Parts: sequence; C-alpha cells; structure tokens
Amino acid sequence: MATSGTDLSKAVWRTSTYTNGDDGDCVEVADGVPGFVPVRDSKRPHGPALVVTAGAWGPFVRALKAGELPG
Repeated sequence: MATSGTDLSKAVWRTSTYTNGDDGDCVEVADGVPGFVPVRDSKRPHGPALVVTAGAWGPFVRALKAGELPG
C-alpha cells in the first residue's frame, strides 16, 4: 500500500475507460508511478488521490468487467 507521501508530481493522468461522461462521473488514473495505480476524480484534479497497488488494480478491474461489484 502506498503512503500519503507518494510523489504524484510526475504522474501522467488519463481518463479511465470506465468514466461516465453523461453526468460528470469522471475517473482518472495515472501512469508513471511504478508499482501503484493512483485514481482521482477529474473534477478535483488538485484534490486527493486514492493510490492502490498495481497487484490490487488488476483484480479490481476484472471484477468491474464481470459485474461482480455492487452498483
């Protein structure tokens, strides 16, 4: 797990393919942070980011694709 001191200054943010553009539910993920996947709300680019391990990200995305998470 990343600590609150994870440096995201060089992170390259991109809009997630799971973003819902219709009502502003915008999720961005960052590249360039080895071993971690930072996630943030695109409406709050200077707000907090959730930082998860790369190992946890894969199973999370698979569960999303399979519809295994509550909506």
